[in-house]
Amino acid sequence: MAIESHLAELERRHQALELELSEALGHPSIDGLKIAELKRKKLHVKDEIARLRQQTFVH
Repeated sequence: MAIESHLAELERRHQALELELSEALGHPSIDGLKIAELKRKKLHVKDEIARLRQQTFVH
């Protein structure tokens, strides 16, 4: 059950990062480094979700 709740939390975090990135892209004054940081965080969360799902299906 712990893995499912962790996955749910990661999915919420991924969605929040998607929203934050979308909002940041709408502001022309946002620094390119901030955009890159948000994309990197979002990708990291996505990779963690994929890893946990694979681990869940393997076991």
